[in-house]
Amino acid sequence: MSRFIPLTLLLALIVGSFSPVLAADPKASTPEDDQAKLFKDFEQTLNKVQLTGSFTISGQDNKGLRPETYEITSVHKLDEGDLWVFNARIKYGDNDVKLPLPLEVKWAGKTPVITLDKTTIPGLGTFSAHVVIDGDKYAGTWTHGPMGGCLFGDIKKIEVAKPTEEASSK
Repeated sequence: MSRFIPLTLLLALIVGSFSPVLAADPKASTPEDDQAKLFKDFEQTLNKVQLTGSFTISGQDNKGLRPETYEITSVHKLDEGDLWVFNARIKYGDNDVKLPLPLEVKWAGKTPVITLDKTTIPGLGTFSAHVVIDGDKYAGTWTHGPMGGCLFGDIKKIEVAKPTEEASSK
């Protein structure tokens, strides 16, 4: 019987060493919490920003990069599905338009991908695109009719001018 005491003690020590692993962590996040944080971070990343970069046109690579600028004043998720509303200003070619755009955002793990699938943008035409947002950078592909290419650039916060006391009292 005395041989079983050390074995019992050894088993108790082994099981006791795993008890922290087996115990439920009251601070553990749920998948819903993780998703809510991703959504909040995405909104914060793209609210009041300017995307400044370049795009290419496939087949015209020898003509170099072309500049592009997008301003996003706000982004918010709609209640259902993958749709988000982007309140944006788009400068594309000779066009400069401000409008709300309902766009799909898909997730590659924790990375958001803005997705357009033959989406008509008033005043600009019909586009398909897949744009990855990675911290303060964006990159992706685009198609507009028979043309397409790549795009990439930086995301920077827009400094919003605060109204002066004199202007706000009028």
